[in-house]
Amino acid sequence: QVQLVESGGGLVQAGGSLRLSCAASGGTFSMYAMGWFRQAPGKEREFVAVITWSGTTDYADSVKGRFTISRDNAKNTVYLQMNSLKPEETAVYYCAAAIGFTTIKSGNGIHSWGKGTLVTASS
Repeated sequence: QVQLVESGGGLVQAGGSLRLSCAASGGTFSMYAMGWFRQAPGKEREFVAVITWSGTTDYADSVKGRFTISRDNAKNTVYLQMNSLKPEETAVYYCAAAIGFTTIKSGNGIHSWGKGTLVTASS
């Protein structure tokens, strides 16, 4: 089973940018669709973005045009570029792996989760 480790979280002013990384090991990275989720304090975990092994992407409506998901299959890494961050997007961001684009979007049947990285957008 693939193991996932996120990095790149931190404190940023509202309107700023961060790039998250998720390094995968222990599995065949290219066979997985990869996604990002987030969980704000007191709220349920929610879908943010997904990318297939071939590069097809989709996003939550709330982040379209501001966030970009990408992957480097040679480096077994997926990225999330976040621009124009809002204070309400303060959350723990999680990386996820699954066999299937729709599985990622639904959040059900995820093969592996990372432990998360905290993003704080201050107002």
